Amino acid sequence: MTETTPLDAAHAAMEATPEDDAARLRFYERLADCELFLALEGEPGEDEIAPRIFPVDGAQFVLVFDREERLAAFAEGVAPYAVVSGRGLAAMLAGQGIGLAVNPGAASSILIPAEAIDWLAATLAEAPREVEETPEEISAPAGLPEILIRALDTKLATAAGRALSAYLVGVTYRGGRRSHMLAFVDPVPGAESALARAAGEALTFSGIEAGVIDVGFFRASDQVCATLAKAGLRFDLPQPKARARVPGSAPGMDPDSPPKLR
Repeated sequence: MTETTPLDAAHAAMEATPEDDAARLRFYERLADCELFLALEGEPGEDEIAPRIFPVDGAQFVLVFDREERLAAFAEGVAPYAVVSGRGLAAMLAGQGIGLAVNPGAASSILIPAEAIDWLAATLAEAPREVEETPEEISAPAGLPEILIRALDTKLATAAGRALSAYLVGVTYRGGRRSHMLAFVDPVPGAESALARAAGEALTFSGIEAGVIDVGFFRASDQVCATLAKAGLRFDLPQPKARARVPGSAPGMDPDSPPKLR
């Protein structure tokens, strides 16, 4: 039986409801979160790669698959490739006038034009704003749409090993400002930026306009964690046997330092 991948499912939902912007955003979010197999002209260099370019109706596309087996089936055998995160690939292609040919021959086959890749790269590059505030009151989250809760649950499942858990809580700061905070417990040192970006992306790709979520980082030994556990909605991040590497430790996986085209 052929496996249905997360990208297949997101693509099917988008195709079934073409007028649903939220479904379209979820597809692009899954694409960004994917580990993609990028077809190359030859073996990759240490920090440079030469993707195969496919012309279609006057436009240029590189070829990617979300499973190695799909690439092998398309190539009818062994073919050189690089493993690149979707977000890293978007950063690499931004401004190059090159689109993505995703999963040709599979259920989620789609041509994504260069303009959409530029939009995705710009959206993913939006960094969360850092604010130094201490909540005076922590309460249960209230009034958040279910689509955001689901988006956070899905997004945090991709952050395996980067923190122990997270709590979504309501917060009130000095001066009366109210907000919601996603509080990460025991983040891996160096993973804070990626975790903050993940929270921001969950909000952005859920389609909620003008929404704001604050992000905090705590150690399990901090006294406030007892209050977080009592009041908050808990998300348990998957814990792999081997601790996940901090973003940027593998070539092609860091959107801030993608491999160079040649």
